[in-house]
Parts: sequence; structure tokens; C-alpha cells
Amino acid sequence: MKIHRTLPPASTVVNYKKLYHGLLGLLSGSKYQGKLEEGIREYLGVKHVFFVSSGKAALYLILRALQELSQGKNKVIIPAYTCFSVPSAIIKAGLKVTPCDINHKTFDFDYGLLENTIDKDTLCVIPTHLFGIPADMDRVTKICRDKGIFVVEDAAQAMGGRYIGKLLGTIGDVGFFSMGRGKNITCNSGGIIVTNSDMIAGVIGEEYSGLEDPSLLNDLKALAELTLMALLISPSLYWLPSCMPFLGLGETVFHSDFPVKRLSGIKAGVLRQWRKDLDVANMVRIKNGNIFIEKLKLERMKELPYIRLPILVGNRVSRDNLYRTAKEMGLGISMMY
Repeated sequence: MKIHRTLPPASTVVNYKKLYHGLLGLLSGSKYQGKLEEGIREYLGVKHVFFVSSGKAALYLILRALQELSQGKNKVIIPAYTCFSVPSAIIKAGLKVTPCDINHKTFDFDYGLLENTIDKDTLCVIPTHLFGIPADMDRVTKICRDKGIFVVEDAAQAMGGRYIGKLLGTIGDVGFFSMGRGKNITCNSGGIIVTNSDMIAGVIGEEYSGLEDPSLLNDLKALAELTLMALLISPSLYWLPSCMPFLGLGETVFHSDFPVKRLSGIKAGVLRQWRKDLDVANMVRIKNGNIFIEKLKLERMKELPYIRLPILVGNRVSRDNLYRTAKEMGLGISMMY
């Protein structure tokens, strides 16, 4: 165990004022939830908003709704490089995961391959704004619109980002966000579904009406985890959890047996100042991203609120050496999926 200043790979500020309002959410949950829904709807300019227990729970509900609206289609096309949570939600919904290779410079689809991957069984395509980098939404929506296929926008890592002036998550037929640890805003775990389609919202609403609220025990556990995060996220203390591999910090574990519940009043309370938090966090991410792009001479777009700044290296040996050295120096570099 090495005690030294250690930067967390990515962090979202959690303070004790948020924790206090989380506790108030136990008593006034509907008040906080109502304000959160109103604020998100106004900010994103969407008609329908649903809050659930995680980003993958949000995608699962979306897919269930699209299943009902389709005529036996079961193929879901995703980028071949993406978060494990995306295929886990597809499998839980009983659908077929269909990867399409990506352009390694953009992390977006290889669009020539995408057109060849789509067929009569395709239910939807999921363009992903991975690391906060916008997918080419004009291109993917044109391809899918011409073929009568739904576009499900994965903005889990991109809340507050824009594509040609449009807020990410609001361009496709339906979109979703994550509020897990390290995301643009966080309440430990949570997801948001947004859509302007009355048809899609109607079916999601039927599914949503049958969801349970999380148990008090689960909420108190989440609040305890956020309390520890508020205490240990400082570079002067982060060495402690980073030396405990059993915590699985930064890991994404694939499993399709995850809970699908509503967002609790406690978590809505933690998110009371979400708009201010989002603006500040994204401003800092843009600034830091620009600094690293310039210093390291990276081929990356500037002025993006990167939730992670991706760096590609030539081979696995170089990657492992870079990661090991960075970890020894406490630089907060992590390996991705």
C-alpha cells in the first residue's frame, strides 16, 4: 500500500449539502422528484421524462417498449466498442446483440458497415456518444428513418453535450442518460429516459407504472457510498480506496440480472442542484480536455466535455507499461473496456 497523492480517474463532486438534501428526500421525496422532472424536461426541451435506477435500466425499459411497438423485430445494432451495460440491457430484454465495427478515430460507427448490418429484423440502432464524443446523428437518423428503424440515443456519458447545437440525448426517437458515479451528474446510480414521441412514451409509461420503488435499505446504502465518495475523492485521500482492488473502482461488470426500479426521493434530493453541477462539471471537463489535447498533441476535438479523454496506444505492451507507470505516480489514468 503506497500512501501518496492520487488523482481519481474521473470524479463528480459530491458535498455534504447534497447528502443533507438526500436525507430530506426521505421525508419530501415527491417534492424533490417533481422539481427534478420539471427541470430536466425544461432543460432538454422534451415532452416526456422517466427516472429509473440506472442507465442500463433505462435502456431496458426503452427496448421493452420498442419491442411492443414493432412486429417481431429482435435485432439491436450497437457499436462494437462500447460500455458492457449496453449489451447487458439488450440481453435482459430478450433481444439480439448485433455489434457493428467502429471508426477508431471517432468511436462512432463505420457507416458503410452499418448500412450493410441493417436488415428486416432490425428493431433499432443505438448510436453512442462514448466518452462524451458526439456520434454523427444526422447520418444515423437518415439511414434509420429511410428504413423505418428506431434510433435509441445512448447519451449515458454525454449529458449537457451538443451536436450541431442540439443537446445530446434529444435527437433520436428516444434517449437515455446515466447518473452513476463519475458521470456528468451523479446520485450514485440512476438513469433518465427522454422522448418527444407520445407513442413511445405511452408504452414506456405502462412499463414504468409497474416498477417498484427502491427499498429504504438500498437507498441508505447508496447514501453511505456517496458519503464515503465525498470524503475520499480528494487526491490526498484517494490512495486509500485505490489500494483496495476488491472495491472494483472504475470497473464495469457485465451482468444481465440487474434491478429495474424507480428513482428514489433520496436520490432526487441529492440531485437538487443538478443544473449548476452539470454546468460546472462540463466547463471543467472542457478546460482540462483542451489542456491535455494541447500538451500531448492528441488528435481529438477540443471544446468537448469529455467524461474520459481517450488515448489510443500502438499495442498492448505499450498500454500496460503506460498504465503501470501512471498508477505508480498517482496520475489517475485508467484502462477502459
